[in-house]
Amino acid sequence: MSQLELRDVVKHYSSGPEAVRAVDGVSLTIDEGELIALFGPSGSGKTTLLLLAAGLDVPDSGSIHFGDRDIGAMDELESARWRRREVGFVLQAFHLMSHSSALDNAMIKLPADGLTLREARARTTGWLERVGLGSRIQYAANQLSTGERQRVAIARALVSEPGLLLADEPTGNLDSERTHEILALLRDVCHERRIPGLLVTHDAEAVGFVDRVLTLRDGRLVEGLPAKPGAVRA
Repeated sequence: MSQLELRDVVKHYSSGPEAVRAVDGVSLTIDEGELIALFGPSGSGKTTLLLLAAGLDVPDSGSIHFGDRDIGAMDELESARWRRREVGFVLQAFHLMSHSSALDNAMIKLPADGLTLREARARTTGWLERVGLGSRIQYAANQLSTGERQRVAIARALVSEPGLLLADEPTGNLDSERTHEILALLRDVCHERRIPGLLVTHDAEAVGFVDRVLTLRDGRLVEGLPAKPGAVRA
């Protein structure tokens, strides 16, 4: 397994005549087996940081390493292969196939990993059961509630047993009981598999399930929760 390391990462975006520093000199190391919760108000650069860590965007300066791999130096094909094999990314938009079953949606990456259809189905069923969808695996995505679709997306990110976990608001549509279950699952996956994890969230419940809490404000990283309690739910 490998740690994730960001070194002086900067990412600008143009906003009219000005350049917005969405990520402004961020340095961060996430160790093997460590899950970090990243808070911050909307527009603070949290999702941009996740996209950079996943190799879906490239920093303007600085570097991002996963183990001995320089993520920003990969070409598009190499980056896509690395993401498919190593990154479990829980997206805020679920991107499920609406007429396909929860099982088919969650197992979509596995055949490319060399598993037989039987092996892929067995593994995926296990993960769907872990997220509380054991009785819903044959339901089409458009027959599931928003929270259930979110849990399908979480199972899809975990089923490939990735080396890096990235999650963008993974509990945003869940009730308090399911929120606790999913946060505990993400923590346990990172701890058991000794993989680094970065969880972007507004949910104060996450504090009790992670190893470290950070806040991104105006593109800059600080330790702990936002200074104003209301900023957690911004």
